[in-house]
Amino acid sequence: MFLERLMVDNPRLLEAAMQLHREGRILPDTYLLDLDQIEENARAMVATAKERDVTLFFMTKQIGRNPLVAKRLLDVGFSSAVVVDYRDALIMMEHDIPLGNVGHLVQVPEALLLRIMQYGARYMTIYSMDKFIKINAIAEKLGIVQSILLRITDKHDVIYPGQEAGITLEELPAFIRQVKALKHINIAGLTSFPIFLYHEAEKEIKPTPNLDTLYRAQEMLREEYPHLILNLPSGSATGTIPLVKAKGGAQAEPGHALTGTTPLHQYPGLVEKIAMVYVSEISHHFDGRSYCYGGGYYRRGHLKEALVSKVDGGYQRVEVPAQMISADNIDYHLPLTGLYPVGASVVMAFRTQIFVTRSEVAVVSGIHTGNIKLEGIYDSQGRYLRGE
Repeated sequence: MFLERLMVDNPRLLEAAMQLHREGRILPDTYLLDLDQIEENARAMVATAKERDVTLFFMTKQIGRNPLVAKRLLDVGFSSAVVVDYRDALIMMEHDIPLGNVGHLVQVPEALLLRIMQYGARYMTIYSMDKFIKINAIAEKLGIVQSILLRITDKHDVIYPGQEAGITLEELPAFIRQVKALKHINIAGLTSFPIFLYHEAEKEIKPTPNLDTLYRAQEMLREEYPHLILNLPSGSATGTIPLVKAKGGAQAEPGHALTGTTPLHQYPGLVEKIAMVYVSEISHHFDGRSYCYGGGYYRRGHLKEALVSKVDGGYQRVEVPAQMISADNIDYHLPLTGLYPVGASVVMAFRTQIFVTRSEVAVVSGIHTGNIKLEGIYDSQGRYLRGE
């Protein structure tokens, strides 16, 4: 999906991936993160957000909850992380990363509420009364008032399978009546997901019906809560932060833009450059095709092509027949059209969610100065494995 942009915008990342694999410093089924380019991408977002007075929380699930990258994002101006679930929260807490938003998309389980609230979360996203009551009780014991973002939904909103949740507009008045009795809760804002989606035909990001639902909820609550902020996630990048502001948003949550891999980034002209590739190796041949090691395939990643190293140097562009990779089976190997030497390096660039893979993650700096440094190799959940 991003192979053309990789070759044009960040060829040194491609070269580094081939080199590190050739030298045996990284294994197949490894995502390579260009730390310096991620920092540059982040700086651009932070600068634009400051100009527009939009608060940014960075999302790391796409890059395997990587704590080293998280720390660098703090260094360039981000204030804190958004954690998609409680495992995200735990790895960030382990590395002293401030938590900006906890509980969206997945609420915190009861066994971890006290621990996370003691650590401190600027906001918690909530969509069930039972959780509200628990949080209020813990906040009272801690002597704090916990700020909450309500996850709002309605029958015409976009909700992905496995993410079904939210307070409906019909339920909202009764919900608020109960919440008002909880003195250690502060309803600070509203959120939903996804607020923006990419439209291929127009090649642009547009609001979903979810945004109108937030507006309606905001209006319903205006008398009692006149200063509710809107958290408007999805598609957050330097180029879309002005859209967030124009639609009334106070917060955005960039994830894929950190590595230049939102759907818009397959086209030229965007500020962020691609900063992540997937590295594999030709394992064997079968029935006229080559097969490389898998483990990091993401079925919504739009994987179509790969680059395979040549014996005499350089690389060749080859097709990945994705239709052969069944969603019903484990991606032990990935097929490539054609026959290539066993052991040859394979580099791919596609959308992914590293935290749902079994891949390793290599964080590399110095690619653009010719002083490649392997900062560390992590698992897909952000745990450090080894270094050099």
